[in-house]
Amino acid sequence: MKAILATEDGTVLEGRAVGAEGESEGELVFNTSMTGYQEILTDPSYAGQIVTMTYPHIGNYGVNEDDVESGHPYVRGFVMRECCFEPSNWRATASLPEYLRKHNVVAIDGVDTRRITRLLRTKGAMKAVISTTDLNPDSLVAKARAGADMAGSDFVKEVTLREPSAWPAPAAPKYRVVAMDYGIKRNILRLLADAGCEVTLLPATAGPDEVMALNPDGVFLSNGPGDPAALPYVYPTVQALMEKRVPIFGICLGHQILGHAFGGTTYKLKFGHRGGNQPVLNTVTGKVEITAQNHGFAVDPSSLDPDEVEFTHLHLNDKTCSGMAHRKLPIFSVQYHPEASPGPHDSRYLFEKFTRLMDDYQAARAAQ
Repeated sequence: MKAILATEDGTVLEGRAVGAEGESEGELVFNTSMTGYQEILTDPSYAGQIVTMTYPHIGNYGVNEDDVESGHPYVRGFVMRECCFEPSNWRATASLPEYLRKHNVVAIDGVDTRRITRLLRTKGAMKAVISTTDLNPDSLVAKARAGADMAGSDFVKEVTLREPSAWPAPAAPKYRVVAMDYGIKRNILRLLADAGCEVTLLPATAGPDEVMALNPDGVFLSNGPGDPAALPYVYPTVQALMEKRVPIFGICLGHQILGHAFGGTTYKLKFGHRGGNQPVLNTVTGKVEITAQNHGFAVDPSSLDPDEVEFTHLHLNDKTCSGMAHRKLPIFSVQYHPEASPGPHDSRYLFEKFTRLMDDYQAARAAQ
C-alpha cells in the first residue's frame, strides 16, 4: 500500500505503508541510533512526534515483549529507509510491521531518510503528516501546517499514570524513592530497583504533601514529552520539595523542570538531540561520556544564578547544558539518559550518586 509523508515546508515523499492504515500528524524528528527501535517506539518522551530512523535498515531482529519501555508505543508515526518484514533473532515474537499494525502506528519506508535528516538539520524540526488514506500532496501539506506546534504543548498529562503505582521492589530495599511520572521509562525503574530502591510512582499532578506522605529518602523526576515551559502545575511541587531538602535526581524533562524550579528558563533546540552516540563532557571530572539522548528543549544557563547552580555537564556538539547540580541542596540532573536503553552505559554512576545523597539524608534524619 502506498503512503505519503508531507511536511509543513511543502516537502512530499512517497513510499510504502508498513504499519497501520490511516493518517497521523506530529513533529518530525530524527534518531541516529543503529538499534533499539522498539525502545524508541515505546519511549513516552516521543509523544506527539513522528520519528525518522537515520540507520537505513530497521526491523531485522523483530520485536519482543521484554524490550519495551512502556505499555505501548507513543510515537505518532515511524519513518524508515527500509523496513525488514522477516526478522532473524531467537528472541523475536513478531515482525516490526506486525507490531506497528497491532498498536495502530502509521509508518512509511522506501523514502530517502538522508534527505529528511538534512532537511531537519537545515530547517529544524517541523510539523508533518503521514497518510495512507489521503494521497493528495497539497491536502497533506495543508494538514501539516495546521498541526499543533511542539512549543507550548503539554503532552505530560497524556502519558502520566492516573493513580499511584508501585514498581516491584528488590529484596530488603535500602531506600524509599518517589518517582514523579512525566513519562518514565521502565529501565530507569529497573536501575533504581537494582540500586536498592523501593519505588512508588506518582502522577505528574501530585502535590508535595502527597509526595512527603510517603516519607521518601529521595525523589526522582522522570523524562517525558513536550515543552517544559508548558507545565506550570509541576514547578510548585518541585520547589516545595526543594525546601524540604530531600534528595532530587532529574533526567531529561526532569532536568528541564528543575531548571524552571530553580527560577530559570528553557528554549527549543533547532532539531534536538536524539540518538545513542551523543558526546558529553563531565566538567567536574574532565571525562567525556557517550550518552543516549532524546530531547528537543534545553535549559538556558544564563537564566540561572551560578552562585546557586553548578553546570556539571556540557554537550560537546553544540555546547548546550547537559547537567547541573545545586550548590547548597542535594539536587542534581542530566539532560540525557544514564539508563540508556538503547545506548551506552557510561553514565550509570549517576544512580550511585543518587544513593549516596540518600545515605546522607538518612543519616541526617537519624541524627535529629
